[in-house]
Amino acid sequence: MARVRGRARGWAGRIAGWLLALVLWAVLLSVLWVLAYRFIDPPTSSLMIRDRMQGHSVKQTWLDLKDIDPDMPRAVITSEDRNFCTHNGFDVEAIASAMKGNLMGERFRGGSTITQQTAKNAFLWSGRSWVRKGLEAYFTVLIEWLWGKPRIMEVYLNLAETGIHTYGVEEGAKRYYGKSARDLSRREAARIAAVLPSPKKREAINPTGQQRRLAKNIERWIKVVKNEKLDACLGPQSAR
Repeated sequence: MARVRGRARGWAGRIAGWLLALVLWAVLLSVLWVLAYRFIDPPTSSLMIRDRMQGHSVKQTWLDLKDIDPDMPRAVITSEDRNFCTHNGFDVEAIASAMKGNLMGERFRGGSTITQQTAKNAFLWSGRSWVRKGLEAYFTVLIEWLWGKPRIMEVYLNLAETGIHTYGVEEGAKRYYGKSARDLSRREAARIAAVLPSPKKREAINPTGQQRRLAKNIERWIKVVKNEKLDACLGPQSAR
């Protein structure tokens, strides 16, 4: 009996050791993956893969942050994450506000920062499961640590869905205005930012109703972001 118990403990120890090794390898590989994307532009996202698997043609052209009109990142800071430059990946106030709204019966509200959305777009899949949210939090910490704010914004602006089968602000600008994201006006940047919460249902050309009001508010706030240097973490980009 003692020998059997000893063997059981031996096997339990081996399994625990294998599981620990597996976790350590997973952590190491994920860190290397994130570090690689610090220097290598992500070639795709889960949404792009989904579109291609469904037989659709995907439009996405990478544009470095320094080449994007500075009002575009200001517009997404305004619409998606006004504390982008000051938080460490998680906006506690926004999360608390979203939780309060959901408990009061409002339509589902999220408190995701640009960093969290970038983590999801670059490394994960869409969905609201606790597993995905946990992995999103993990990758959020990693990209804040290994990338820095300019790279996070750059990846976000290039992977975000800006229209049906359209990804990134470069292709979004071409889709709606027939021009590069280098040459967007403040109003055009605001209207593209207003599309982001629901890119399959909204268009940036001649928006109406609530979307038009949202775009106008974003356009006004772009000036505030610039004047109050709420985009200062983006470096030389914010001085343009």
